[in-house]
Order: sequence, then structure tokens, then C-alpha cells
Amino acid sequence: MIPVQRPDLGWASALACFSASAGIGAGYAAEPTHSRLLASVPAMDVSGYNHSDSITVAAPPADVYAIVSDVTRIGELSPVCKSGAWDDPGQADKEGAWFTGHNVINDFSWDTHCKVIAAAPGREFTWINHGPNGDVELVRWGYTFEPERDGTNVTEMWQVLPAYPGFVSAGNPDLDVKARIDGMQLMAREGIKETLANLKRLAEA
Repeated sequence: MIPVQRPDLGWASALACFSASAGIGAGYAAEPTHSRLLASVPAMDVSGYNHSDSITVAAPPADVYAIVSDVTRIGELSPVCKSGAWDDPGQADKEGAWFTGHNVINDFSWDTHCKVIAAAPGREFTWINHGPNGDVELVRWGYTFEPERDGTNVTEMWQVLPAYPGFVSAGNPDLDVKARIDGMQLMAREGIKETLANLKRLAEA
């Protein structure tokens, strides 16, 4: 495990919710001048910062989807995101809906604001983490569901988006951004595996 000094307030985690990588890697809250600082940060290629993993669950796609798309159950899946709530309960589970995840790592806690960009029951549930202020696209998280014999093949995906390095640098211009995102990618691999195992246990119970 990579030592954590401060949580990644841009996460996924769930973070991003839903996965252990969601709060680890770049640990700085957005400052009031955050948007202006982003504009002055040199671009960094983050196309290689993505990961996915899959698991087979002995339950129908619709049932597995129902667990993942219910963000109020985040704490049952993620070791980092301890709770989640829809910003507007009337829009729950719908594409375009926003939710807030509450994340905890050791003594640190923070919230992230996420927007659902795909909500196809039994097929896909994907959202983008917009950070603590909900104003910048930082990390994409998603799940796809494919029928597999009498069960479901579930794939969880994680991808750092182009604005993320600037968000990190805005909090601390002297930070080694690449090292932090490298660490976040490693944690994503571990966290996704744990999240999928939790999902399988719940769906098959």
C-alpha cells in the first residue's frame, strides 16, 4: 500500500466513490483561485491512467445493476466511500442526476460531487467525479453488465480525465503530480478488486 498523507479531494472514488483508489493519490482541496490556477498548469497526458477489472456474479444483470446504481449503498461496496446520497432524490438512478459521496481514509474525510452520465438498467452505470466543488471533471468511473450463462459478467472501469493534473497542481504547485497519479493508479487496481468482491458477495447473498 502507498502511504497516504492526505486524501485526494478530487476523487473517485467514488470515488470516485465505490473504490479504494477514489480518495488516494493527490491530496489537496480546491482553493478559491483554483479555476485560475488550472489555466496556468501545463497539460499532462493522462491517457494511460485507466484500469478495469471484471468478475462473474451469480445473479441476473438487472439485480446486480440495482445494487451498483443505488448510491445509498455505496458504503456496502467501497472501503473508502462510506456513504452516498442523491442531491435530488426525485432524479435517483437517472442519467444526468448528481450525487454526493462521503469518503474516509484513516483520519481524513471529504465529499465529492458526481454526475451520472450513463444509466442503462442491466447494461451500464457510469458517472464523473467533479471534485469537492462540483466544477471540474476529474475521474470517470463506470460499470458494465453482460449476461454470462446464468449470471453476470461485471466490469468496473476507472479513468483519470485531462483536468486532473491541473486540479492537483492548483492545490500544491510543487507537488510531483505524476508520482501522485501513479500511486492513485496502483490504488485503483487494488480498490476495484475489493469493490467487485464486495459486489459479488452482496449480489449472491
